[in-house]
Amino acid sequence: MPPPSDIVKVAIEWPGAFPRLMDLDQKKPLSAIIKEVCEGWSLGNHENFALQIADSTNSYITEKNRNDIKNGSILRLTTSPSQTAAQLHERIQSSSMDAKLEALKDLANASRDITFAQEFINLDGISLLTQMVESGTERYQKLQKIMKPCFGDLLSFTLTAFVELMDHGIVSWDTFSVAFIKKIASYVNKSAMDTAVLQRSLAILESMVLNSQDLYHKVAQEITIGQLIPHLQGTDQDIQTYTIAVINALFLKAPEEKRQEMSHILAQKQLRSIILTSVIRSPTPINDEMAHQLYVLQVLTFNLLEDRMMTKMDPQDQAQRDIIFELRRIAFDVECEPNNGGSVEKRKSMYTRDYKKLGFINHVNPAVDFTQIPPGMLALDNMLYFARHHQDAYIRIVLENSSREDKHECPFGRSSIELTKMLCEILKVGELPSENCHDFHPMFFTHDRSIEEFFCICIQLLNKTWKEMRATSEDFNKVMQVVREQIMRALTVKPNSLDQFKSRLQNLSYTEILKIRQSERMNQEDFQSRPILELKEKIQPEIMELIKQQRLNRLCEGTCFRKISSRRRQDKFWYCRLSPNHKVLHYGDLEESPQGEVPHDSLQDKLPVADIKAVITGKDCPHMKEKGALKQNKEVLELAFSVLYESDEYLNFIAPDKHEYCVWTDGLNALLGKEMASDYTKSDMETLLTMEMKLRLLDLENIQIPEAPPPIPKEPSNYDFVYDCN
Repeated sequence: MPPPSDIVKVAIEWPGAFPRLMDLDQKKPLSAIIKEVCEGWSLGNHENFALQIADSTNSYITEKNRNDIKNGSILRLTTSPSQTAAQLHERIQSSSMDAKLEALKDLANASRDITFAQEFINLDGISLLTQMVESGTERYQKLQKIMKPCFGDLLSFTLTAFVELMDHGIVSWDTFSVAFIKKIASYVNKSAMDTAVLQRSLAILESMVLNSQDLYHKVAQEITIGQLIPHLQGTDQDIQTYTIAVINALFLKAPEEKRQEMSHILAQKQLRSIILTSVIRSPTPINDEMAHQLYVLQVLTFNLLEDRMMTKMDPQDQAQRDIIFELRRIAFDVECEPNNGGSVEKRKSMYTRDYKKLGFINHVNPAVDFTQIPPGMLALDNMLYFARHHQDAYIRIVLENSSREDKHECPFGRSSIELTKMLCEILKVGELPSENCHDFHPMFFTHDRSIEEFFCICIQLLNKTWKEMRATSEDFNKVMQVVREQIMRALTVKPNSLDQFKSRLQNLSYTEILKIRQSERMNQEDFQSRPILELKEKIQPEIMELIKQQRLNRLCEGTCFRKISSRRRQDKFWYCRLSPNHKVLHYGDLEESPQGEVPHDSLQDKLPVADIKAVITGKDCPHMKEKGALKQNKEVLELAFSVLYESDEYLNFIAPDKHEYCVWTDGLNALLGKEMASDYTKSDMETLLTMEMKLRLLDLENIQIPEAPPPIPKEPSNYDFVYDCN
């Protein structure tokens, strides 16, 4: 007979004794179990003991997490969290350097556990650590020269313990003094500092800035971009990552009016060039966290365009009107005519003619064209940059189009405005960075004015595509659609430079786009005839069942999900998978991202499918309502879903990508007997249905399928042809 489900078979260790095998009754209070274990080894004062998982995490067993214990687990009897916290609180104040160092090392390891952390924080342990950082290390300054490695370790373990304790979110960041901030900043500002100390210091500064607007101002006073730049020029990618993270945090929290100023400082300090040389083109492959930080920096840089993008042109502003005059002057090599009497009408007529050649919609007052937002004044900025820095190409485009018939000219002004708007959509200008995206483009780090250069390449592409399509003014929207497709396809290969991007576009001519579209479309059979539609309707349920089985099979394989915490770099993972009989969801925490599938028996928690009430997606998910501004963005909302079970309990997910989101929401809905309505299902249905239809119609190739069924023939005049075979 199998053991009851509440009985878990475990081994329990105690230093200096043989491990004991024990049947642990999950119905009994944890204190009673600990008392029983202590009595087995003749240990008194059982209230001073606790159980831990005997692995690298050393997590304490509590009433909340005791259900994580599974058959075959190895537990360790150890001192209780309160006892351990009190002992370490005393030991780290030892006058002996060696004893203090050992105690801080133990504290750094123990602080990863939230149960211990709560006890240590209750003893005012955070304040003690901050005091040690502010003044306690001063007494060792004299020893630093002769015991530098020891001093570095001492400080490193102190800061590590601090970071681990703060990571649990128990204590507010707003409680720290200016003296503490100054001390942490001093470790970052020093040219030669222990790597571990520098890492922790950068992590602390990033968390301070992201978690408190008040601390942002204090940190910004202590840290300058010039002091951070040298850390990017080393070879340690972790230090580089933490440094860019601090820059991103300062950028993100800076008031709107200070971001442009900060951008100019970054340009003066040649941040882009240093990142390109020391990070992107470094022999060391870029890891996921570095890719994410580069992506965040890229997004924040793009967002600097938002102000100009949302600024309307004032038709009465002479300075802004002068920019349009400059475009006219460069294109037609004319100077402002002298204000001779009687020439006003002539000048107006000349301006109107030239503005028409420049492709503005409003020939009389082109300033009106820039009152649309987006793209607002950003379009005019791009046009002026193109005219000044690519003057030959600009003049060629304008004159080339002004010499065509009116209906065949590609209007430069209108094209530039619509193209700028399109590029803002493609680059997602104005959107906050996603928490789990690594999609940075190296080419935007290769030029100080990369976005303007990007526009210059694309406006020339638009003119080229217009000619290839032999477009007229009625085809304007069609041309813009083709240009968008060309740009998107070129960006998918992540060009390393603007020249590579340009070369890729050369290969994506209009003819090539037509070939690609044709290859992606179905063949030209008539799939709209009635017999074909009836066949489709007959096949669809079979295809839907096939898709359903695929989704459930994927759920059985399982997926690794990442827990979003306040400090992103210390990623925590958990895994979830469906049992082969489709009756139970198995899930549990992992130390690191797994390589391949995780077996069911290593996942501690279970959720019966029968207990699931509903699947909730997007902003209605409880974990999305709790997240801060950085995480409350469109991309994360699109990947969030929750499973509602029992009495308003939730299992919360954030999918690694859109594909996994569709797989899991489809699979969970299929388990609940609901419709699978994701975009992925629609795409699969279309693909599989098309394939099945083509296979079934192979024998009918080159045969005309009638719209209506053939008529039923008349009955024969006699049935003499029927005979009995018996």
